Amino acid sequence: MSQTPERARPARPAPSDELAPITAMLSSRLMVLANLLKRGAILRYKRLAGLSSVEFGLVASLGRRPPMSVATLAEAVGMDKGQISRALDGLVGRRLVAKAVNPDDNRQALVSLTRSGLAAHDTIVAGAKERNQRLLEHLDAAEIAILLQQVDRLTRKAEQMLGAEKALG
Repeated sequence: MSQTPERARPARPAPSDELAPITAMLSSRLMVLANLLKRGAILRYKRLAGLSSVEFGLVASLGRRPPMSVATLAEAVGMDKGQISRALDGLVGRRLVAKAVNPDDNRQALVSLTRSGLAAHDTIVAGAKERNQRLLEHLDAAEIAILLQQVDRLTRKAEQMLGAEKALG
């Protein structure tokens, strides 16, 4: 039996050539990274603290701060007050969050973490620090400083772009 030589394979294109044009853009790549990190965080905080993604966002935002209104919390996490209220009700039921009437405005409830909520918060913070360390462990201190500076610059530019889009209606 004679063997025929394998056909020559074409050279593999560079990674950016394989991607659809929009997925090769920095903004798309950053969204992929952010989504991967968020999915990992959701799984971790569900496993470690029994919190959903909305719940861990609320617990993380409440943190070790003074009590805050639902409206202030909604603004801090960039979510709808109704969705936050539903999640808070679950957290109150599990005794992770306490609600109290605002002494300055009886129409407003203030929310804060209970001792159990603070323990969940501390678990989130410890997990986030560990994940951050693992993510950056292949970079040296100078590379991390440059990366963070550039991310901050890009964030400021993205905020300006968002403002411009809002102004256009």
